[in-house]
Parts: sequence; structure tokens; C-alpha cells
Amino acid sequence: MFDTLSDRLAATFKNLRGKGRLSEADIDATAREIRIALLEADVALPAVRAFIKQVKERALGSEVSQALNPAQQVIKIVNEELIGILGGETRRLRFAKTPPTVIMLAGLQGAGKTTLAGKLGRWLAGQGHAPLLVACDLQRPNAVNQLAVVAERAGVAVYAPELGNGVGDPVKVAKDSIDYARTKQHDVVIVDTAGRLGIDQEMMEQAADIRDAVSPDEILFVLDAMIGQDAVNTAQAFLDGVGFDGVVLSKLDGDARGGAALSVAHVTGKQIMFASNGEKLDDFDAFHPDRMASRILGMGDVLSLIEKAEQTFSQAEAEKMAAKLAKGPKEFTLDDFLQQMEQVRKMGSISKLLGMLPGMGQIKDQINNLDERDVDRTAAIIKSMTPAERTDPTIINGSRRARIARGSGVEVGAVKNLVERFFDARKMMSRMAQGGGMPGMPGMPGMPGMGGGAARKKKAKPAKGKQRSGNPMKRKADEAAAAARREQQAGGAFGLPADNDGKGFELPDEFKKFMG
Repeated sequence: MFDTLSDRLAATFKNLRGKGRLSEADIDATAREIRIALLEADVALPAVRAFIKQVKERALGSEVSQALNPAQQVIKIVNEELIGILGGETRRLRFAKTPPTVIMLAGLQGAGKTTLAGKLGRWLAGQGHAPLLVACDLQRPNAVNQLAVVAERAGVAVYAPELGNGVGDPVKVAKDSIDYARTKQHDVVIVDTAGRLGIDQEMMEQAADIRDAVSPDEILFVLDAMIGQDAVNTAQAFLDGVGFDGVVLSKLDGDARGGAALSVAHVTGKQIMFASNGEKLDDFDAFHPDRMASRILGMGDVLSLIEKAEQTFSQAEAEKMAAKLAKGPKEFTLDDFLQQMEQVRKMGSISKLLGMLPGMGQIKDQINNLDERDVDRTAAIIKSMTPAERTDPTIINGSRRARIARGSGVEVGAVKNLVERFFDARKMMSRMAQGGGMPGMPGMPGMPGMGGGAARKKKAKPAKGKQRSGNPMKRKADEAAAAARREQQAGGAFGLPADNDGKGFELPDEFKKFMG
């Protein structure tokens, strides 16, 4: 959703690289480019004005003028202001002192309230709660049935005493659900209310009546992130008519420009609490302004990636695998490879996971074009092998490859490529497990001269080639040129060399095999 904005900001910051000092004209030009980028992203004008004002005031101050690297300091300011416009700190749910906690969902029809009720219920169940979904949308055809299906898929309970389709009293259903929840020992009640295609008085009155009947601990406004600036007007109308405590963004994985996310917190004063970024029930999580700002600026979201890994991977299994790799590369078999691959798949879309890594915005097209079915094909190839072949792939000869290819429905070359990629991955993983660092990655332990791996075992030999000149004038010129090169290489806005526009960005050879 934020790809266009990210690209514009990256291009803006590129113009600042290599400048030892920023003039007022440089800052004005940068602010102008950022303003255009935000307006093109459909951010509300009041939010844009406030954002640009803060960035300019801070950029013209001492924190930039006295900085060793002014360009990176401007990026730091933009990052902090983005966090501020997105709501600042992460807002958590408030739970009632005496259960059940009542959460009411409000919003327009089509915003995704019913599906989001299931996602929120599943997320709360994963946090150790026992949620109950309540069907109070008795207007939209099959809304009650849809909520029941979503609740079943999410593995949570549902309270739906009325069939809906225009029949029943939603206020009574909401009120009765509280007693039902207490009886069945549900500690969280999620009330799904009716919406309309647009703001109208009848919808507002019904939502207000449900609010008064159940006294919710949290009223969450479900906002379709794809409707642009009109989202802000809708949010303000709900805030005035019913009131809400926080915002949930739905359809954050869409191809809209993302202005709603950058506007609603500033305009309404209510923070974004959750974000739905996919169609699956697991594509839902708490909204973290700092992490979203980091993604927009192309810096990745490593913390969310780590959290996903912690939720998916077993600590005991991880330690067992590390111990196996430490014994030697031959201990790691294709069965282990398949198990690790399936664990990564459980974390979600491979493209989304790669997008959380810093710097991946520069190979965005390759990531977006990844075929998720390649994982299934790889699994089919491995499962077509015998136990002996999985344990020792070196025995896979031509006739075995042909048999495996027929069994998995792929070309013989695909089997050969998989085995070769497996050997490369096993070698790399074994080296990392033994403390050698990540091969080919500059600045990582295990690289010569970086204080790890082989560098600790033997002293680095003196570099051959150019020696210091005996001519003092020539030596001084050489040292100045070297210093200029170092300063240029350190000046990249996103950790790249200052003269690197991203086209020269190279993945390590070990990773190129996995990127096709």
C-alpha cells in the first residue's frame, strides 16, 4: 500500500546524499518533495501541513546543522514525525476489571467488520482469552450466517439468537449477550454491528443505542484503508455521532495509496490499534506506529518478523536444529530442510516476510514476483524421495532423479536444482551455526578483518599493492582522496554507499540461488 510513498521518499533522500552541509534551500526543496509525496498518497491536507511544519522547523535547527551526517539526520527527523502522525506509541486494548470486556465494532458496510470480528477473536484467543462474537448486524442479508462461519473458522464461540435479514432487535441481542457470556465464562464479548453504504441517521441511532445498552469498554471504528481521504470524513462523522476509542485499519494489503492510515490518527485524535493486511484470519495484528514508519522509509520491520518467528518456531526445536548443525553439515537432512521450510511457510506469505527485511525495497519487483507455489513444488519433490534419499541426497543419480520428477510432476532439472540448492543451504547454515557468520555479508562475524571466524585464528597479512608514498605532497593527496571515498561510502541514506542508486545492490551469492 505504501510502495509509491516509499519510492518518492527514497528518491527525495537520495538527493541529500554526499552533502556535508544542508542549506536552507536544500531543506525547502526536500520539504516540498515530501509534501508532494504525501499529497499524492492521499494524506489529508491538515495532516500534511502539520507534518511539513514540524519537519522544517526541526531540519532548520541545530540538530541538523551541527550533525556529522545531515542527510541521515533529516531522515531521522522524518521517521520520528511519521511515528507521531501515525499515533506515537502503540495503543493496547483496555480490559475490564470484572469480565467480560465488551468490544463494539462500528463502521460502514463493506469495511470488513464481520471478517475483522473473526480475526480479532482469533487474535484474542491466541492471547489466552475466551472471546464471544455477537451477531448484531440484523440488516444485511446473510450477515448473521457469515459471522457464524467466520467464528467457526476462527475457532471461537458465536451468539446469534436471531436469523437477521431484517428481522430481530439488535439492541436486545447485544444486551442479552452479556449475560450469556457470563454464563458461558467468556471474558471478551465482540459486538458486530450493522453498517450502511454511507452515513445516515438510522445507522447512527442504532449504533448509539447498542453502545448505551452494553456500555462497551472499547469502541473500535473499522476503517477501509482503500477509500482515501473520504475515510477521514467518515471517521469524523462516527466520532461525532457515536464516538469511538480506537481505529482498526482493514484491507491494508490493497493497492490504494495509504492516505487513510497517515491521516485518521492526526485528524480524529484516536490512535490506530489494529491492522488487517490480508484475507486470511491470521493476517491481523496490533498496529505499531514506529514499525509502520520504518516500513514506509524502507528500513524494514525486523521486530514484527522476530515476533512471527517466536510464535511459529518452537524454542526446543530450534535448539535441537542448532545442535545438529553444529555437529557438521551432513547431519542436516532433506527432512530437516522440509520441516524448516514448512515452519517458515506457517509465518505467512514469503513475499511479506522478505518485505520486512531492511533494504528489500530495492528489490521490491523481484519479491512481488515470487511464486509462493514454489514452496509447494519443493515439498512435493522431497516427499517423492525415499527415506534413504532424504537422509543422503548424494545417492540421487540420474535414474533416481527421473523417478522423483515423475512422482512430483516436475522436470528432472527441477530435482537437480533442488538438491544443489540444498547442499548450498546446508553449507551456509552449518557455517552460521558454528559461529562463522553469514558468508558474503559485509560487517558480519566471520568476515576477514571483522573480528570473527578465521579472522580470530590468524593475524591478517599486510595488504599488498599501494604503499605510502615517500613524497609528502603526494602522500597528503592520497590520504585526502581515501578520506573522501570513506565519507562518500558512509553517506548513504539507507545504509548504501552515497553513489549507489540501488541498481548496484547485490545479494550475497548464497542468497541469489534462492531468489531464482
